[in-house]
Amino acid sequence: MQHSYQNLIDIFNQQFLTSHQTELVKGGDEPIYLPADQQNRYHRIIFARGFFASALHEISHWLVAGESRRLLEDFGYWYCPDGRDQQTQIKFEQVEIKPQAIEWALATACGFRFNVSSDNLNGWQSNRVAFQHQVHQQVKQLIEQGFNARTQQLLLALNQFYQTPAIAISQFHYCEIKENQ
Repeated sequence: MQHSYQNLIDIFNQQFLTSHQTELVKGGDEPIYLPADQQNRYHRIIFARGFFASALHEISHWLVAGESRRLLEDFGYWYCPDGRDQQTQIKFEQVEIKPQAIEWALATACGFRFNVSSDNLNGWQSNRVAFQHQVHQQVKQLIEQGFNARTQQLLLALNQFYQTPAIAISQFHYCEIKENQ
């Protein structure tokens, strides 16, 4: 199946434009979340260059963020670009476990292959297998405990559109995770 970012934009916006005043927008080189302001009535999840995977990843951060964080640029999180040292990379990966677990669930609902990413090609390289395992454990925990209402709403909409089965633990196999190229 072809995965068009425009379909993802349409699905997301149908679900959340009115209820959460949030829209998904194709952007340039760098993704960013921008809350509504005087020039823009909607909060904007801006993903990189029309990449489907980037859209899923940025949506997952929005789905993790609580109400107060959704009023802050990039949810008020720090971001240290590629080239991180060991200590910074370890901190980065810890805050990425839950969003990447949700991203994996979203990708599965779309029938799209998920690739875990430590996003540090020019810096210290962590134990990718350990990071992949943490993301896998988190997605299993989320499925067992239940996703938050916004995540569940989007998963159902994606299941409907892509005609995929409801999310279940049996769909997530640790050995299927591949490194980003």
